[in-house]
Amino acid sequence: MATVTAPRWIIHLPTTLASLDVAADLAAALRDSLVHVPALDFGETILSEDDRQHLRHRVWCDARLDGGRRCGLRDGHPGSCGIPGEG
Repeated sequence: MATVTAPRWIIHLPTTLASLDVAADLAAALRDSLVHVPALDFGETILSEDDRQHLRHRVWCDARLDGGRRCGLRDGHPGSCGIPGEG
């Protein structure tokens, strides 16, 4: 029998930014400043244009690492996966 879990809620946060790279930089700054909030799952962060929300861009790689953690580098990063600031 499958375990029933409560639904997760998504917060859509529109910005006035006009560039995917700048929006990704803002997402990274938000993650860095709010990493202490356990209710936030920044690994699943996606970006989309206001009028094309069906076209989504992942911010982080989010591949599984040893120890149950996930890669925190930008999606499409060169080299091996890792956690920013470690290593």
